[in-house]
Order: sequence, then structure tokens, then C-alpha cells
Amino acid sequence: MLRGQDLRFRVVTAFQRRVANPVTRRLPFQTLLETTGRTSGLPRRTPVGGRRVGQAFWLVSEYGDKSQYVRNIRVDPKVRVRIGGRWHHGTAHPMPEDDPRARLKSLPRFNSGAVRAFGTNLLTIRIDLDD
Repeated sequence: MLRGQDLRFRVVTAFQRRVANPVTRRLPFQTLLETTGRTSGLPRRTPVGGRRVGQAFWLVSEYGDKSQYVRNIRVDPKVRVRIGGRWHHGTAHPMPEDDPRARLKSLPRFNSGAVRAFGTNLLTIRIDLDD
């Protein structure tokens, strides 16, 4: 089973990295998460699905600590999120105590379905927005 999950992780992340992310990053109203690369120090932008609730933005990572952006957040939690075409600064907090499957029910359906279908190690992330 673990081997199947590892293969699924490799296939999905390769597709996202080479096809889906480069295309969706260019869409003007795609929500983007910008982290600082933990090794390079360069900005890294990842298309994400989530929802703003008051002064927080919630999302669920489909691969938890295996996701590059989660690994970047663990080193430097200061992030930016582009929501509706506007950038917001914030501080990201991985929330392992939160139930990610329950959280997905409150987030946009299309993205939540993909995260449920492909994810193997779901992790909720809360970003406290500064503005």
C-alpha cells in the first residue's frame, strides 16, 4: 500500500509541477501561495484552493509535510497569498490537530474533491492575514 501511495504521489506531483502549476499560476484570479524557498531563499508560488474566513485563509495540503510549500512554511512561516487578484501578507500555521476532511467540506468543492481524490497525508494550513 505504501508503495502505491508513493507512486501516486510521484505521478501527481510531477504532473502538477510540469503541467498544471505553470498554467494555473498565470491565471489572474487563481489563488496563489507564495513561500520562501528553504534552500534557495527565492519566492516560490504554488496554486492552491482554499477560502478566506475573516482575517484567516484556510487550505488543506494533499501531501502534508511532503509538500514543498509546507516544508518551506516550517522553515519560514511568513507568506503571501493572492486572493481574488490581490496579494495579502500573512503567517502560515500547519494545524495537525484540525480534521482536514471536515475542513475540506467548508472549502471550494472543485479543489476539495481533487485533494480528497489524490491526497494521501492531508494537513490543514491556516494563514493569519496581516491586512
